[in-house]
Amino acid sequence: MKKAWEMAYDLFSNAKPTVLSEGEQGWSALKAVAEFYDGMLNLDWGSNVPGSGAPEIAMIAAVQALENRGYTVDNAYELLEKGFIAHKEKNNVELQKISAELRNEFLNARKNEDSPYWNYTYYSSFEQFEQKVQFPSAVEVDIHSEKFKDQIRAAWVSQLIGAAMGTMVEGYTSKNLYEVFGDLKGYIREPNTYNDDITFEIAFLDAFKDKGYNVTSKDIALSWIGLIPVGWSAEELALRNIRAGMMPPESAKWNNPFNEWIGAQMRGAICGMVAPGNPSLAAKLAWIDGEVSHINNGIIGEVFNAVMISLSFINDDIKDIVKQSISMIPTDSEYYSVVKYAYDCCLKYSDWHDALADCEKKYIKYNWIHAYPNACCEIIALMYGEGDYEKTLNIITMCGIDADCNAGMIMPVLGIQKGMRIIPKRLLSPAFDKLITYMRYYEEIKLDDLVCDTLKYIIKAKIGGNNK
Repeated sequence: MKKAWEMAYDLFSNAKPTVLSEGEQGWSALKAVAEFYDGMLNLDWGSNVPGSGAPEIAMIAAVQALENRGYTVDNAYELLEKGFIAHKEKNNVELQKISAELRNEFLNARKNEDSPYWNYTYYSSFEQFEQKVQFPSAVEVDIHSEKFKDQIRAAWVSQLIGAAMGTMVEGYTSKNLYEVFGDLKGYIREPNTYNDDITFEIAFLDAFKDKGYNVTSKDIALSWIGLIPVGWSAEELALRNIRAGMMPPESAKWNNPFNEWIGAQMRGAICGMVAPGNPSLAAKLAWIDGEVSHINNGIIGEVFNAVMISLSFINDDIKDIVKQSISMIPTDSEYYSVVKYAYDCCLKYSDWHDALADCEKKYIKYNWIHAYPNACCEIIALMYGEGDYEKTLNIITMCGIDADCNAGMIMPVLGIQKGMRIIPKRLLSPAFDKLITYMRYYEEIKLDDLVCDTLKYIIKAKIGGNNK
């Protein structure tokens, strides 16, 4: 291959002068880029969740997230106040300046030594994590059987049902859902497959299909940047970092306040599906996937869900799955303190509403998109749902907050345990026969193809070995 200077000189020396018309000069394209950046920035100062219309201000949430993570953000509140004014006045010049200053404050946030966050161990690698955990031995699952195929199908369908149900109501408190809708036991509108959570699982599969159990965080990061044009919170910032040339784990760390939010926790199911009966492998894959966009407790949230899914192939006792999965979280991590607290609440109260109220009070300082309050909802729904599909779906929906992520992760547990026969026909929709996504290359995916591809990639990975 030629040297860079040779390629550049060839380009320059072979270019022939021409006269461009007004429309050909390219200034309109630059204006469109400017409008795009202004539009993206304004979303940080006020947006609504696409599926439910719930309000969110990412800049407030970023300060909140850093304070949750044990940091003090100097000048944050002064800059927020200025930003609110500029946003209200639609002054994009000032808003760009203020936002840059605020992100610089995020980048230089000071450690708050008094924060309880620092009383827990910080987990920075899977090797460190697995030294503190005793994983059970893997149980062989017949991946060539019709039962396994039915379980995989039920897992995907259950995720689509949970995501569709939750997308309609995410971003609201349980109390406000009851006030507006009553006790929801069905869809409040026609369901669809518009959901960004599953997008990242498909990107994982795209990397997994070639590398199998040898897949790396870099493989997944490249799958993301090739297939996914845009994200939200931690995933969007990770995409920007990857686009700038950072690879995991740096892609998750650099100026990313949201990297202990739910974004990794919401995609753990696929890691458990490709590691049936093998929670250790599921946990490892979840860590590899999680560190593309998350750190520490954010990754542990994905591990927790992946382990539950993996166990569901070999364990019919939903409460035992929850108990076992909690036992595979290091007891000196903050995430463990959260799931253990939620679990103890379930043992303490006879009514799930009381357990939820206790957890809501305990974790009131955390954003509704943070991993912690949502992990509480998962545990509450599984424990009080007692393996009943409709009851579990009802509870996880009525818990509120990030309901689509939560339902999308726990409903496959029940689907895998019993297969398609457990899913009520009234919850099935023709919309689920074909997934519509905003991904490149995967704009439309037939459910049958997704199921068959998942099976094919698992079998290929198993044949290839390295599945320990």
